Amino acid sequence: MIYRNFDQAGLDAQYNLRARHPDFQRHFDDWAERSRSAAGTPGAALDLPYGLSPAETLDVFPAREPSAPVLVFIHGGYWRSLDKREHRFLAPAWVQAGVTFVNVNYALAPAVTLDEIVRQCRAAVAWTFRSIAGYGGDPRRIHVAGHSAGGHLTAMLLSTRWAETEGLPADPIRSGCAISGLFDLEPVRLAFLNADLRLTPESARRNSPLYLLPPNGAPLLAAVGADETAEFLRQSADYAAAWRAGGHPCRQLVPPGRHHFSILDELADPSGAIFLALREQMQAPGAGGRAG
Repeated sequence: MIYRNFDQAGLDAQYNLRARHPDFQRHFDDWAERSRSAAGTPGAALDLPYGLSPAETLDVFPAREPSAPVLVFIHGGYWRSLDKREHRFLAPAWVQAGVTFVNVNYALAPAVTLDEIVRQCRAAVAWTFRSIAGYGGDPRRIHVAGHSAGGHLTAMLLSTRWAETEGLPADPIRSGCAISGLFDLEPVRLAFLNADLRLTPESARRNSPLYLLPPNGAPLLAAVGADETAEFLRQSADYAAAWRAGGHPCRQLVPPGRHHFSILDELADPSGAIFLALREQMQAPGAGGRAG
C-alpha cells in the first residue's frame, strides 16, 4: 500500500476525476459558453493586472450598490489547467445579489511551483484589499471561495499571516468557502499528479492547510459533493474537523447528487445550496454585515 489502504492504482483512481466523471467536458463547455455571456456584464473590468507576470490578472464584476461586500473566487484545475475565463459564469448571480465578484487567475504547473501559485493568490487578495474601493467594493468585507485546487488555495489564504507576507491587517478575509478542496497534499504528492506538481515531502507539508490552521480563524464553509471520491470526502471532513478543533466556526455541506464538476452549479445558482449558505455566512455580524 502506498497511502492508507490504497495501492498506486487505487490512489490514482481517487484523484483521476476526469476518468471518474467522463462528462467533464460537457461541464467545461457549459462553463465556457455561460462565461462568454457573463463577460459582457455592464461595468465588468476584465484582465486587470495584480502582479508582474502575464498570468497575474483578475476580473472585477462590480455590484450596483456602493461599498458592496466582495467575493474573491479562485478556480480549480489541479493547479495545472483551466483559467478564470471559464469561470466568469459565476459572477452574474453574485452581482445580482449585491456582491462585487473578483475572479482570479494564476500561473500553472509545471511552469511554476505550488509555492509560487500560493504567492500569486496572496498577491491577488492584497490587490483586492488595496484597490477594490475604486470598483465600489468594501475592502473591510472581503470573502474568498474556491473550487478544487481553488478550495486548497482558499484554505491557504485563510491561514496566511497577512501582516508578515503582504503588509495587510491581520484579518483581511472575513470568511471562506472551500468547495471540493484538497487540504492534505501528501496523497497528491504520491499520485500521478506529481509529475506536473513536483512536490517534495517538505513542499507538500508546507502547502497543506490541514497543518497550517491560524490562531484566529474566519468562518469557513466546507462543501463537497456527495458523489465525489472517498478521498475528497475525507479531505473535506478532516479539514472541517481540524478547523472546529481549533475553535473556529465551520459549516459542512454535502449536496446530494453532485460530483466534482457538477457541484460548481451550487455556487452559480441563487437557489443553490452553496450560494445560499455562503451568502448567509457573508451576512453574519462577525463576517462584516449584510451581503446584498
